[in-house]
Amino acid sequence: MPLAKAYRIETERLVIRCYAPQDAILLKNAIDRSLEHLRPWMPWAHHEPENLAAKTARLRKYRGQFDLGFDYVFGIFNKDETVQIGSTGLHARAEEGAREIGYWISADHINKGYATEAAKALTIVGFEVEELDRIEIHCAPNNAASLNVPKKLGYLHEATLRERHTGPEGKKRDTMIWTMFREDYLSKPKQQPQPKVFDVVGEQIEW
Repeated sequence: MPLAKAYRIETERLVIRCYAPQDAILLKNAIDRSLEHLRPWMPWAHHEPENLAAKTARLRKYRGQFDLGFDYVFGIFNKDETVQIGSTGLHARAEEGAREIGYWISADHINKGYATEAAKALTIVGFEVEELDRIEIHCAPNNAASLNVPKKLGYLHEATLRERHTGPEGKKRDTMIWTMFREDYLSKPKQQPQPKVFDVVGEQIEW
C-alpha cells in the first residue's frame, strides 16, 4: 500500500488524527464507558476491557502500521483533544486504490452526528488527498445508526452479503456494502466546509 499523506484532519467539531501511544488513557476511558453500547456490533469489544499497558502497545502497533502503509486507524477527538469521541479508519482491506471506512462512537457521544462528520471528512480526504479509486463502508443491516452514515453521504448500497461475516457472538451475520467510486464523488458538488488536512510533520496539505 502507498504511504498515507494525511495524518491529521480537522473538521468543524473534531480532530481526527493518527494515534500516538500517549492516547492510551483517553482510548481506554472511551471504550470502558461504552462496552454495553459496542459489544452488539464490534467483535473486538468482547475482549475488553484491556489494561493500560495493553492499550499502549496497541496504539504503538497502530502507529507503526500507519507509518509503514499497512493500515490507517485514526482517533476521533474533540477540538482541544482532551476527550476521545470515537475511532475511525481508512482501512486497507481491499485491493490497491480502495479503502474501507470504519467507525465507532463512544456511548457518551452518540446521536450527535459525529460518525457522519468523521466519515464525510475521510471520504473527502480519501478522494482528494489519498487519490483513491473506491471507498466502501460495511455495516450490519440491523445497525440503523451505522447504515444511516453512508446513506447521508451519498454512498450506493451495492450488495448485502448473506451470512458472510462472523458477528460478536460468533454467529454468521449479513453485511451491507456501501460504495462510492471516484467518478461518483467528482460528479457531486464540493461539500462545504472542507476539512483541514495535515501531513506527518504537521504541514497543511492543499488540494
